Amino acid sequence: MDALGNLVRFVLLPGQCHDINSVDELLADLTYEAFLGDKAFDSTPLRERIAADGATAVIPPRRGRNQPIEFDREVYKWRHLVENFFCRIKQFRRIATRYEKTDTHFRSMITLAAIFLWTQ
Repeated sequence: MDALGNLVRFVLLPGQCHDINSVDELLADLTYEAFLGDKAFDSTPLRERIAADGATAVIPPRRGRNQPIEFDREVYKWRHLVENFFCRIKQFRRIATRYEKTDTHFRSMITLAAIFLWTQ
């Protein structure tokens, strides 16, 4: 997502795969100042990867973390743009019900829906 809540890049993953496994592919050749993620993205290697890119990791720490890490709560509030995008994209029945059975067709429908939402 960009700062306006528009889709920049996405990766389809198997349902049993954790989102953190696709971060390297998503961030490749991408310029960004901050990475906003939920607690599922709280991992030391990911934080180091983001810092190596010269960006700030705005990720709340998991409850079980031994050394709590501070994060910018004001910047984290902008994460609602991601959730808003998912709500808007699920208005398209073909996406919400996973009508398209192949990855290629499903990826195409997400792209078309993102373009449609971007032009409104």
